[in-house]
This record gives sequence, C-alpha cells and structure tokens, in this order.
Amino acid sequence: MSDQFSPEISSRICKHINEDHADAVVIYAQAFSKFEDATTAEMLSIDAEGMNLSVKTHEETFPVRIEFDHTLLDAEDAHQTLIGMVKQGRQKTRS
Repeated sequence: MSDQFSPEISSRICKHINEDHADAVVIYAQAFSKFEDATTAEMLSIDAEGMNLSVKTHEETFPVRIEFDHTLLDAEDAHQTLIGMVKQGRQKTRS
C-alpha cells in the first residue's frame, strides 16, 4: 500500500463515504461488479489500486473488489475518481 493510502486515510475515506454517500457505494456495486441486484453496500477499504466492499443482495453478503482504471496518486485523486465513478455508474444502472 502506498503512503498516500495509509490505513488511517483509508479509514477516513470509508467512514465519510459510508456515512454521507451510502447510495454511491450501492451504485459502485451495481455498476462495477457482478452484483447488479445489490441492495446495500459498505466500503471496507480503499487503496491506490481499488476498493473493497461488502455487498448485500437477497439476504446474502459478499466481498467485492473493484479495481480503479488507474493508480490513484493521493486522496484528492481518490475523491475525483469516486465522483467520476458515481456519475458513470448512474448512467450504467439507468440503461
């Protein structure tokens, strides 16, 4: 794990996303994993290469790894990438 994504930074990002943007985590699961029928999801960790989620669908919970399309440089890059993925995910889940 790179210095930019220490356990503390990963924890801070996950806490923010899960508390303030829970709907976005479900969109990540639905659009970027095989769990298009995800009902809830939680971001467990994030690093420069991707994010780990816990995804619930039909009363079962699954671990999911979603890789980013590039290696993140820092927390700001993570912020912008996650925003872009939500926008892309919304388009995918609507079609």
